[in-house]
Amino acid sequence: MKKTIDPSIIAEIWDVINERAEHPSEQSYTSRLLSDEKGIDRALEKVGEEATEFILAVKNGIPERTEKEAADLLFHMLVALRAADIDLADVFCELEHRRK
Repeated sequence: MKKTIDPSIIAEIWDVINERAEHPSEQSYTSRLLSDEKGIDRALEKVGEEATEFILAVKNGIPERTEKEAADLLFHMLVALRAADIDLADVFCELEHRRK
């Protein structure tokens, strides 16, 4: 059975990331990443870490691990974009431009 794709989950996660940035909470992992004393470096470190884990999962042919690491990488990329004050809409516009 083919799985369906619901791209609205990305928008939902993006909204949560923005909410955590605007209304930080010590209990929120996202808030802690965005307010870390290292600044944007902390979010970028997580992108690098998750990218490496994703690469290794793909290389080792572990589908379940690859899916989890891909999700981690996407999430941390979104957090890094927010930390860099890049609007996700601009990234989607760039993707649309490349598609044409």
